[in-house]
Amino acid sequence: MLNLNDLHVFVQVVDHGGFAAASRKLNVPKSTLSKRVLELERVAGVRLIHRTSRSFAVTELGQDFYRHASAMLIEAEAAENVIKGRLAEPSGTVRITASVPTAQLSLAGLLPRIADAYPKIRIELHATDRFVDVVRDGFDIAIRDHFGPLPDSGLVQRRIGFEHSWLVASPDYVGRAGTPSHPSEVAAMDGLMVSSADGRWRLADGEGRTVEVSPAPRFHADESVVLMEAARAGLGIACLPAKLCGPHVRTGALVRLLASWTAGGVTTTLLMPHRRGQLPSVRVVADLLVERLGGATWGGAT
Repeated sequence: MLNLNDLHVFVQVVDHGGFAAASRKLNVPKSTLSKRVLELERVAGVRLIHRTSRSFAVTELGQDFYRHASAMLIEAEAAENVIKGRLAEPSGTVRITASVPTAQLSLAGLLPRIADAYPKIRIELHATDRFVDVVRDGFDIAIRDHFGPLPDSGLVQRRIGFEHSWLVASPDYVGRAGTPSHPSEVAAMDGLMVSSADGRWRLADGEGRTVEVSPAPRFHADESVVLMEAARAGLGIACLPAKLCGPHVRTGALVRLLASWTAGGVTTTLLMPHRRGQLPSVRVVADLLVERLGGATWGGAT
């Protein structure tokens, strides 16, 4: 039979993309890891990893073997948890990644409360707007805000909620430029645009009508908080998710324009690797995030 410890070494090496990275993570000599994988290959009778001094690649059979080995380790951990007691308090580290705005707006006030409720769970939040490989970088949970569908990544996806996007501007700008009564009037106004977008906003009302508008570009940025601050400074109209601009609309710092129209919206999704999502600590944190973030409302938009 295959050695379960060798399976663990193999999965860790694949997860970290090589022997050197796994050695640093596990604090085990690289030579030891290599010997254990060689022994696993000998017992299995197949080559699982092609490695040279300059390259590392999992074979096609090794990739299939990895998926089953990961599942076996989860089942082994689940069996251990049964022995320790199913009702034991969830414990261990849960690593979460999210964009900077999501971390600031949605998670900053919530994660400390979860950590307080489960003192044996250690939460690590990594806030970044750069691309993150959830599996390779060792994250248990990713929170993603996205305008279009997410690609099929093999991760477990749990939809948290959807936020409409509103057109907003400062009272000062509205006082100078006027209040549009129809989307067509937006074309003559200053637009605060997302740098990577096509310069058009697609508006829809509650009666099924849609229209595209192209405001005069006044300011570009690839970060929503910057666009919101530009709107608050009176530079023009911004198209922003309700959960971001809603609090400022309520205080009067921003004015919502064309209130019967929305400009698409942002979906919030929680993602988890299959093999990590079954751990009790990860599962309880994920369930709380879906429950608490999914219940947030901003000016009637859930």
